[in-house]
Amino acid sequence: MSKVMTKVMSTGLNVIVDTGCANLASVRFAVERLGYQVTITDDIALIQSADKVILPGVGSAKHAMANIKAKNLVDVLQNLSQPVLGFCLGMQLMTESSTEGGNSEEVPCLKLIHTKVEPLEAQGSRLPHMGWNTLTQISAHPIFNGITVGDYFYFVHSFAAPLSEYTIASCEYGSTFSAAIAKDNFIGCQFHPERSSALGSKIIKNFLEL
Repeated sequence: MSKVMTKVMSTGLNVIVDTGCANLASVRFAVERLGYQVTITDDIALIQSADKVILPGVGSAKHAMANIKAKNLVDVLQNLSQPVLGFCLGMQLMTESSTEGGNSEEVPCLKLIHTKVEPLEAQGSRLPHMGWNTLTQISAHPIFNGITVGDYFYFVHSFAAPLSEYTIASCEYGSTFSAAIAKDNFIGCQFHPERSSALGSKIIKNFLEL
């Protein structure tokens, strides 16, 4: 028990951003299950002072960005210098824009990573892309320590970021798309680490130990 407490104390302040439309409880449980403390908040000062920031997401980019703007968090998130990890929609919000607003509407996002989110080209496969799928390429990024090509992660999405210079992992579902992207201190996973069993927990642990 003392070993776990020492670990918790050494990780500093970990924050899950409350965007008002995310799977907050399951993300918090995934972090706490590893023995780390985490706070769900939309408090600007707490987010700015955090050692690690997680940006989760479920739902539409349009709704999420409206909430982020209403909470005055756009500039806050854009100016974070600590490691930030986005889950699923949280990853998509890190990009320049998303067409997930409906009727091909382009929703401006946080512009943290210079790529765009577009409809997943499933080539006739059922959408959303839902369930377990393998990573087909992985870059040498610390978030993937202990992860290998062919490992399975859990996906639920109909939109995706294309391959780009910011792609650090890819996946195939009708076409090849970015399973993870990164630029500087910002990292995003299209899959749900909190729902991806032991390997998802490894991703979260890698992030918290950056």
